[in-house]
Amino acid sequence: MNYSESISFLYAQLPVFHREGAKAYKPGLGNIEALCELMDHPERSFKSLHIAGTNGKGSSSHFMASILQEHGYKVGLYTSPHLRSFTERIKINGLDIAEEWVADFVSKHLDLIEKVRPSFFEWTVIMAFSYFKEQKIDYAIIETGLGGRLDSTNIISPLACLITNISFDHQDLLGDTLEKIASEKAGIIKSKTPVTISEKHAETSEVFLVKAAEMQAPIQFAADIISSLDFNFGSPTWGSMKINSPYGGIYQQKNIRGVLAWCEQIQTQIPLEGLKIQAGIENARLNTGLQGRWEILGENPKVIADTGHNKSGISEILIQVRQENFDRLFVILGMVADKDIESVLSLFPSDATYFFSQANNPRAIAAVELQKLAKTKDLHGEVILSVNEAIAKAKSLANPSDGILICGSTYLVGEITF
Repeated sequence: MNYSESISFLYAQLPVFHREGAKAYKPGLGNIEALCELMDHPERSFKSLHIAGTNGKGSSSHFMASILQEHGYKVGLYTSPHLRSFTERIKINGLDIAEEWVADFVSKHLDLIEKVRPSFFEWTVIMAFSYFKEQKIDYAIIETGLGGRLDSTNIISPLACLITNISFDHQDLLGDTLEKIASEKAGIIKSKTPVTISEKHAETSEVFLVKAAEMQAPIQFAADIISSLDFNFGSPTWGSMKINSPYGGIYQQKNIRGVLAWCEQIQTQIPLEGLKIQAGIENARLNTGLQGRWEILGENPKVIADTGHNKSGISEILIQVRQENFDRLFVILGMVADKDIESVLSLFPSDATYFFSQANNPRAIAAVELQKLAKTKDLHGEVILSVNEAIAKAKSLANPSDGILICGSTYLVGEITF
């Protein structure tokens, strides 16, 4: 099979969460344990760092990978889902896995697919581990998919763990309270393995403290290490260090704070230099290909794309939008049907102009249905199915002092063509 044939085969043969939702979710480590056993345990061939969380784990993964790259290491990065190409999920030093490698791996191991019947996610995990082993990387940054405790990536024995934001998402699978969701994320905490928590909240802190105590794992909260968000980082290890963050959005500052605290925690395992940490944060887009997080696609009017898709994520985006002081705001919105859509819609301003779009994804809510729900929240606009046509329409109506925001779905942002 060539690349396109192999990806089509995987979509057709394996349960795919990003297309099918909860029915494709296979909790538990049985399949990945079987695959790792049959593949001679590639996950044991490299040192790893593990990242979980509701929001922010993708950005934090890219920041940490970039920091290690600035130190001269060969760094594997595994994240999900992808924006435009499957190959984005598996990278080494910012370069996507080769399409030919993917096709060859699938073709060589059809017997394993037939024998184990893994989910699409489980298969991509074993593919990433195998690729990293073959390429002899120094470190792998591994982002969980859903949760943590039963996530396929949780077979690794990392040097350290980072848990970012905890908020409501996938409640049908992870639990209907923040404490339950935090408990699932805390499942990545391993015996005597250091863990940093990016954000400190009353509802979840005790969950992490109890789990860390049970596992005898050193734990710290970033807020206790770095009190302010201006990143005048008065570290005893590195001295004063000012991060000139090129990333808009308050939420990204929270992620950076978590990563900086984590860097200090793991200093005895991976010696890190202050200036290279700073460069890693500032150069993350260039080093790793980080996309879709407060990504500025144009100016006058400013066009912003963000993959935020749940109540917490959208709330943070809109805080930043208000700080922009646009004369008028145009919002291009598309979502998947299994999100808490009404809660998300209640966050948006009624004085914006809306275009309701629909990603080419089976989970996407029909744009006309989204428009109907939006009307109940006093949000009004027209249906334009294609996100690119919606952007063109918004730009034709906007003045230079206006803003255009595209958000609500990773898959919607992934279809933007410029």
